[in-house]
Amino acid sequence: MDTKLTVRVPRQVLKNAKRYAKENHTTLTELISSYLQQIPSQEDLLNNAPLVRQLTGTLSPNLSREDYQKYLDEKYGR
Repeated sequence: MDTKLTVRVPRQVLKNAKRYAKENHTTLTELISSYLQQIPSQEDLLNNAPLVRQLTGTLSPNLSREDYQKYLDEKYGR
């Protein structure tokens, strides 16, 4: 489902974008949509970070921030 969007940009930026779109046989809508699709989703970020994905779920869900802080205090003698 497409949604209408109002965007304010400096006049020169719009002029340049229109020129670019015309030279590349596209529309401003397609140009902006294409650019916005390059922003990774949250799932993409995790899929592109194998170490994070590998470590996800290794800690017990019953631990709190306070438990972790206590662990760090004990480990580093604070």
